[in-house]
Amino acid sequence: MKIVRRVMGRYFLQYLFVCLTCIFCFSCSSDDNPEPEPEKPSSEDPGFPWEEERTQILSTRDMVLIYGGGAHRTTVWDKEHLSSYVTYKDETGKEHWLFDSFLFLEIHNGKDKMFASGYTQTPANQRDWMDLVDYYFQSKIAVGALDKCIGEAAERIGKPSEKHKIVIGLPEPIFGQKDWGSLKDGIMLDFSSSLDRIDACKWYIDYVRKKFKALKVANIELAGFYWIAEEATNTRTIVRDIAAYLNELKYSFNWIPYFNSDGYNEWKNLRFNYAFLQPNYFFNETVPYSRLDEACQIAIKNGMDMEVEFDENVLSVNNGGGRLYDYMKAFKENNVWNSKRLAYYQGNSALYLLSVSADPSDNRLYHEFCHFIIERPGIK
Repeated sequence: MKIVRRVMGRYFLQYLFVCLTCIFCFSCSSDDNPEPEPEKPSSEDPGFPWEEERTQILSTRDMVLIYGGGAHRTTVWDKEHLSSYVTYKDETGKEHWLFDSFLFLEIHNGKDKMFASGYTQTPANQRDWMDLVDYYFQSKIAVGALDKCIGEAAERIGKPSEKHKIVIGLPEPIFGQKDWGSLKDGIMLDFSSSLDRIDACKWYIDYVRKKFKALKVANIELAGFYWIAEEATNTRTIVRDIAAYLNELKYSFNWIPYFNSDGYNEWKNLRFNYAFLQPNYFFNETVPYSRLDEACQIAIKNGMDMEVEFDENVLSVNNGGGRLYDYMKAFKENNVWNSKRLAYYQGNSALYLLSVSADPSDNRLYHEFCHFIIERPGIK
């Protein structure tokens, strides 16, 4: 009996081990399990040296908007595409530095998930926010490719007077959302609460800081963040706290409200560091040239900076180049060109398309536009 019991016991233990192994494997492979919770930088993280060394919030001069991270985008922001934004070769072949700052942003992920109100039906969640940041901080595209472009250009024409800057789009936590995700103990945030909305933004900011550090770039500074929501309607209760968090870390808080959007003239009270006004002239041919003069005067009155706007319609085949010439003319006539920070909306990759076009009209516009940038006097 002892021998039989011992043998049976051995087989029972083997059977139990197999069962437990199967249960564990099944649980790990189940599609019903939620994705692992994203983690904030731990308390043991040695910190972010550039923040400790920074004595003030950084400013931009000529900041180009780089849209990417959504599945609907066709441009791959590799070195080939970004090089046209880093430097410019003039008519004599001399190479110049072009944009000093790059705003990486996206409005929705191309899969019906929006990063700000009004773009789709469904708010993006925590995983979508994380995926967006992961897209930006890759070594061969986006920020990583930009860093390499700048380094290679510096070998050709010498180092720039200061490092180039990046600004990262900060999604709007959509009011009322309850399925965004969790920051602690699996407790889901409720975006009916201003505190939960603010905490989600802080998590995103911290994740960007962590990814920027991990990428180990040599030629770029993380200068600030950009509020993707272009009106204040849904976020008045939270932006001041987000601004305070960013400014404490020595990051700028940037905003580009559309023409006459709700709250545009409250930008200082909302605690944005820099606000760029959209004239919204390029896209609608029924909008008269006087809109540009009006927008310039509104910006001057309210202490705002301004945005230049164009997209792929600027190409000669689409007959839109004349309206970009209008921006350059109006900004010079209204003393915006020589006194304001500028942001540049260029659709998906309109400037790149201008730079490689063989059309004489496109070539002429490309050179004039680049001279508009490189000949601007110092901004105070």
